Amino acid sequence: MDTQQAVRAREITKCFGEVVALDSIDLDVSRGQIHGLVGPNGAGKTTLLGLLLGLAVADGGELEILGAPVGRAYAAPDGVAGFVDGPGLYPSLTARQNLAALAALRGSDPAAAGIDAALAEVGLTDVADDRARGFSLGMRQRLGLAAALLTKPRLLVLDEPSNGLDPAGKRHVHGVLTRLAAEGTAVVLSSHRMDDLEALCSEVTILSVGRVVFSGPLGKLVAENRELDYRLLTSDPGKARLLADATDGIDVVEDGVEWRGAQALIVRARTPALDELVSRLVRDGIALRELASVVSPLEAALLALTEQQETAR
Repeated sequence: MDTQQAVRAREITKCFGEVVALDSIDLDVSRGQIHGLVGPNGAGKTTLLGLLLGLAVADGGELEILGAPVGRAYAAPDGVAGFVDGPGLYPSLTARQNLAALAALRGSDPAAAGIDAALAEVGLTDVADDRARGFSLGMRQRLGLAAALLTKPRLLVLDEPSNGLDPAGKRHVHGVLTRLAAEGTAVVLSSHRMDDLEALCSEVTILSVGRVVFSGPLGKLVAENRELDYRLLTSDPGKARLLADATDGIDVVEDGVEWRGAQALIVRARTPALDELVSRLVRDGIALRELASVVSPLEAALLALTEQQETAR
C-alpha cells in the first residue's frame, strides 16, 4: 500500500443495468493534493465521487482509500468526508444546530466538536443561528463544507462546491481547500467552473462517457492539447499583426477587436509558436500589455478531448 496515496483506483467499473457509468477507470490522488474531476454531463463524475464516499460499490476493479483496500461492503472510513448532489441539511434547524446534530450522529460531543470554528472558517458566523431553509444555494454549500470540516478529513470529496457562491463565499471556500491541502488533506472536487479548477487544482482527471481521457498536471494538459486562442493587447496593433503573420504556427483569427478601449489581436497557436511571437514583439520594442487565453485552457482542452472521444465511439 502506498501511504502517500489517498486514492488509488485501478480498472474501476460501475454499471446501472445496461448503462456503463464507469469503464475501467484509473485514478491516483496524493495526500496534500487538490485534484479536479471534470467532464460533460453523464461522464461518470458523480458516480465516481459516490464510490469514494462509500455511497456505492464498484462492480469490478481495485480501489484503495487512505491506504486501505475497499471491499464489497465498503463504508466511508474515518477521515473521509464530503457531499454529492449537495449537502444533506435539516431545513428547520439553524446552521449551528445542523452541525450539532451531525456531530451527535457521529458520536461526538457537540460542545467539543469545533462547530463555531467550522462556521467561522466558511464565513457563516453571522448566520449561525438562522434556519437553513432560508439559506441561498451558496450558503448551503458552505454549510455542507463546514459539516465536513468537523470530521477533520484526510480525504475531502466535493461535488460542485462553488455552486451559488458569491465572490466572498468563493474566497472563503478556496481558502479552506488550500489550507487543508497544505496540511496534507487530499481534496477531490468536481466542478463545471473551469476557472475554479485552474485556480485550485494541481492535477485534473477528465472523464468522457465513463472513461478517463486525460489525467495529470494542468500544464501537461495544455501543452499536449491542440492550438488555443489568445488575445494580445500591444502598444502597436499594426506591427503586432505583421509579426503574427510572419511567425510560423501563428494563425490570426481576428484583428482590430475592441477590448477595454483598445484594439486587440486574436491569434490561434500552440505554446512554442506563441512564445516565439512574444519574443519577436519584445525584440521589436512592442510592449505586450495583455496576453490571455480567450477561452480557459482547461475548458478548451476538455472540449477537444471529449470531442475526440465522441468521434471515436
